[in-house]
Amino acid sequence: MITIIDYGLGNIRAFVNVYERLNIKVQIAHSVPAMKGATKIIVPGVGSFDYAMTLLNESGMRDELDQQVMVNKIPVLGVCVGMQMLAKSSEEGRLQGLGWIDAEVKRFDDAKFTQKTHLPHMGWNDVDPQSTGCLFGTMIKPRFYFLHSYYFVPLHQEDVLAATEYNGSFASAVRSGNVFGTQFHPEKSHHWGIQLLKNFANI
Repeated sequence: MITIIDYGLGNIRAFVNVYERLNIKVQIAHSVPAMKGATKIIVPGVGSFDYAMTLLNESGMRDELDQQVMVNKIPVLGVCVGMQMLAKSSEEGRLQGLGWIDAEVKRFDDAKFTQKTHLPHMGWNDVDPQSTGCLFGTMIKPRFYFLHSYYFVPLHQEDVLAATEYNGSFASAVRSGNVFGTQFHPEKSHHWGIQLLKNFANI
């Protein structure tokens, strides 16, 4: 059962629509009892880091999430700010992240941009999988939709699942054990995103 964590942020309905089209069982969890039966978990997110962490911490689901992910080892996918929350901290705020991946989140330094660009990083961009299989399967030159001004910096290079160029390379997808994250929005990325979400369901 794909379980979408609804703590007040994210494109919840878009994820549900994808999985319903794929005939894959999906549920929305607003509380701990609603998380029952989860075999995969998605933590979506939009907006700022501290606001997202505050809402999640106040949702009553934080401890259960830690239990399911870190103890029961249920696969989890963080998306956009949901991915950034997987880190220990972010330059965008003062609160601690979930800490499920040894990483921090930094702001793009637009003062060092060499091309005519701006923040946020918004729109379609290439994603370069670092290996076949996993979330990306056999995708060749996939493109996904981005909207962010901060990027994920894993301490361990082996946690980088895919990279994207935006005035330099950054980790656009990560994995550490059963914990996955995508900086881009698969739920807004047409056939590439649909395939990625299907691959996650099949992990």
